[in-house]
Amino acid sequence: MSIEVLNITKKYGAQEALKNVSFSIKKGEIVGFLGPNGAGKSTMMKILTTYLTPTEGDAKVNNYDIKTHKIGVQKSVGYLPEHNPLHLDMYVREYLSYTASLYKVSKDTIATVISQCGLLPEANKKIGALSKGYRQRVGLAASLIGNPEVLILDEPTTGLDPNQLLEVRKLIKDIGGEKTILLSTHIMQEVEAICDRVIIINKGAIVADKKLTELREAKEQIIEVEFDYRVEEAFLLKLPNVKHVKNKIGFVYEITFETNKDMRASVFDFAHDNGLKTLQLNQKNKNLESLFVELTNQ
Repeated sequence: MSIEVLNITKKYGAQEALKNVSFSIKKGEIVGFLGPNGAGKSTMMKILTTYLTPTEGDAKVNNYDIKTHKIGVQKSVGYLPEHNPLHLDMYVREYLSYTASLYKVSKDTIATVISQCGLLPEANKKIGALSKGYRQRVGLAASLIGNPEVLILDEPTTGLDPNQLLEVRKLIKDIGGEKTILLSTHIMQEVEAICDRVIIINKGAIVADKKLTELREAKEQIIEVEFDYRVEEAFLLKLPNVKHVKNKIGFVYEITFETNKDMRASVFDFAHDNGLKTLQLNQKNKNLESLFVELTNQ
């Protein structure tokens, strides 16, 4: 495994930022690490880069223990923190040369990451003169300079415009063919476009760990229906294949079915047979966004 996390707990005084967290990531996987603000994502990433020490539990990165072999972990990891810390008065090539000197790698590596990250047109500019998208590219290039086995990226596309976002997404996807990547983001489309798997954390605990293919093939759908008057939720549970019913607001109901079959016709016929008028009827697929909302609002 490239990353192994076993029963990690992190406390800040009386506050538990992480609660007995365990997961593993295989070599070559791109995993989306999701959660609301304050869920513990950045804390977990800082532990995996040895910036923080866990209160309890163990972890290994590229088979190096985060407590006893910190240098091995640091050599194995490329890290892009949420607030990309760049020296704005340095030139791009100068900054990457400086970073390469810290890792004691050859100058050939600098040329490779500049090309890989699409920085050649900007290589002789000051970092402070670059757009946000190109600054993120510089941060990614710096994280790649030591040729790490594992990349840990904390909100790598925050603040990018749509064009920059697509460019950085493609760059991460291309890099992912050779690296193991743990990617934190709030953008669900980003996870669905880039990642193989998603881990969702809420209030310091893992609440879901699923492959994207499993999520797409889930035999579950949500029908949102509005009637002309309020009915009891137990009444709608008489429909076939119903998992649960929720009265969202007024006369609007969200009905979750455990089936791939489109249930809109069944809901319409059921309403008609019971003297209800259907004012609106929509099918909502059980996607990553709905799963995230469901699990993080519990």
